[in-house]
Amino acid sequence: MSHGIAIGKVSQATGVKIPTIRYYEQIGLLPAPPRTEGNRRTYDRKDAERLTFIRHSRELGFEIDQIRTLLDLQDRPDQSCADADTIAKARLVEVKAKIASLTALQAELERMVDGCSHGRVESCRVIEILADHGKCKHHLHDA
Repeated sequence: MSHGIAIGKVSQATGVKIPTIRYYEQIGLLPAPPRTEGNRRTYDRKDAERLTFIRHSRELGFEIDQIRTLLDLQDRPDQSCADADTIAKARLVEVKAKIASLTALQAELERMVDGCSHGRVESCRVIEILADHGKCKHHLHDA
């Protein structure tokens, strides 16, 4: 890609929606591109690579400020990658905590469903546990 690529083509190539591209420009993650005489934005290969980096980072759950730091590091490849490692390790801790919470939630839902006698609502374990949060083991786990 050379300069002169329209925003729609960059959007298609990177999988980043046009309003999102404009937003990334607005918050400074993507430099403001040159414009045509008709005031249309034009992009190049580096812009597309940067957008792909941002999109992939967002898919992995990195926050905008973290991505900004990672982009700054990418722009200065001669420095230590310690900051990048720290950011990735922090994200990994978050993901592991989320997985643990979802695993506990799964166990609670399985317990509710397994406890169901498939009788009448008056003796339904699912309804009983939902009505009394104190009977929820997931709730006790989070407390």
